[in-house]
Amino acid sequence: MKSETSTEHQKEASADISCGIITLSDSRKSEKLDLSGKYIAGEIESRYTLKSRSLIPDEKDDLINSIETMIEDETDVIITNGGTGLAPRDITVETVESLFEKKLDGFGEIFRAVSYEEIGSAALLSRATAGIYKKTLIISMPGSPNAVKTALRIIIDELPHIVHHVKK
Repeated sequence: MKSETSTEHQKEASADISCGIITLSDSRKSEKLDLSGKYIAGEIESRYTLKSRSLIPDEKDDLINSIETMIEDETDVIITNGGTGLAPRDITVETVESLFEKKLDGFGEIFRAVSYEEIGSAALLSRATAGIYKKTLIISMPGSPNAVKTALRIIIDELPHIVHHVKK
């Protein structure tokens, strides 16, 4: 059941939003090999403006610098993929959550619920998060192509509505 208020807010929101993509990976060395980043880019470009895309190693300082650069370039939404696992080098979730002024708990919760329906209890390992930093929405999702497709199905149509509230 759709909420009348949400529907009204969605109508007020502009689809004229700019997005940036950051792929974190120690193994992928080129954007050509970054299948998840390529998929995200295609989905963003079909609806919104893709302002930038970068591929960086799993390094906290590189991630923070990439985020700050995109924010300085007035990017509305930053989507990160990769670096969300349980290995010591997986630093995405901890890094972005340390920046958040507000966390959108619902994204990670819904992502894991949908993932559970798709992959079963392995969804427990799925770390995804979203939040607001400097009036910019940051969404972090795992790097596997299937996880990216799941995450985008959840969030892609809601981006204008979220950005509308963030920019108020």
